[in-house]
Amino acid sequence: MANETETQASNPSLSILAQYTKDLSFENPGAPRSLQARDTAPAININVNVNANPLSDSDFDVVLTLNAQAMDGDKVVFAAELVYGGVFRITGFPQEHMLPVLFIECPRLLFPFARQIIADVTRNGGFPPLMIDPIDFAQMFTQRIAEEQTRSKVQALDS
Repeated sequence: MANETETQASNPSLSILAQYTKDLSFENPGAPRSLQARDTAPAININVNVNANPLSDSDFDVVLTLNAQAMDGDKVVFAAELVYGGVFRITGFPQEHMLPVLFIECPRLLFPFARQIIADVTRNGGFPPLMIDPIDFAQMFTQRIAEEQTRSKVQALDS
């Protein structure tokens, strides 16, 4: 029978040690005119990025960056940027699962908090709260891996 320590070491574990706002910016360059009712809704562009850095053998800093910009033609109605991070302790996962855990599961855990911050800051800026649709981090990760593989092949051909 395995003792409790051996069982814990072999069981994969993902813990959030801390969450934090690293950077938060909101711009409303046309205020107060930008707050007036308009005939059409502004076009909203949202960019998402995820980065991860090791802090120790088992602790990782995962950072989710959200940029949202509302445009009315060529004029910025509002712009919001949030860099939201979490420190995660990850143990017991096979090495081949570490990147998916870091770039899919960790941002999936951070996203609801970041989404709420963006909604609050846009509401506090005088606009309806911007409720960002759920993000498919698995698809983002797959796309990122494919882009890196393509880049590697192009660099190999250039060499």
